[in-house]
Amino acid sequence: MSSLRTSRTRLAGAAATVVLAALSLTACQDGTGVHASGTPAAATTTANSPSAPPASGTAPSGTGSSTPQARSTTGTTRPAASTSTSTSKARVPAGRPVTCEGSNTKTVAAPLNRPVNHMLLTVTNTGRATCYLYGYPAVRFGEAQAVPPVIEASQPQAVVTLEPGESGYASVNLSATDGSGSNGHTVNSLTVSFRGRSGNESVGTAAHPSLPAKGVYVDDSLKVTYWQQSMDDAVQW
Repeated sequence: MSSLRTSRTRLAGAAATVVLAALSLTACQDGTGVHASGTPAAATTTANSPSAPPASGTAPSGTGSSTPQARSTTGTTRPAASTSTSTSKARVPAGRPVTCEGSNTKTVAAPLNRPVNHMLLTVTNTGRATCYLYGYPAVRFGEAQAVPPVIEASQPQAVVTLEPGESGYASVNLSATDGSGSNGHTVNSLTVSFRGRSGNESVGTAAHPSLPAKGVYVDDSLKVTYWQQSMDDAVQW
């Protein structure tokens, strides 16, 4: 009887040992963190753990530069072309050519030292359209009623054309250099009228360029040149 109890006790102890060994092995395999030795296992990373920071220079997923990026053919990244365009100012057309006259030009009268007894008329286009200087200036000094004749040999081959800002020229022979002129007198005012395409009539408004304070001396030999494109052509007569 005593031997039977001893056998049962040994069998029960052996069974308990097997069960404990099985439980220890299961704990190591199901991730409960208990080793066979009974020490805690190292924590493993799960899907709920915080993700590692992105590598230096890399934009986080879901963000990006405020400027769209485009991939070039060389593989480098460059900013995409902007879709906005600047509105350039529209150019205002200059308009059709017109006749040069007092309202679209500025006239300056300047006595010359050489040739002596000469005056240079300079007409500058102050308008926005090309203008034509037809014929020759119709000048009146002081209270004169008639205009002096033109030097026919000074007629240019083409009509003088002034773009905005450009100038045309004519010279005035004020008096005879040898003193042969008659009715010489000093004048203090000048009126310059402009001719139309026909060359016979005056058009537009006249110009009134100022003269030197002491005035200029004129006589009956007074004459003018045709309008010229260059100053050199004007003063050679």
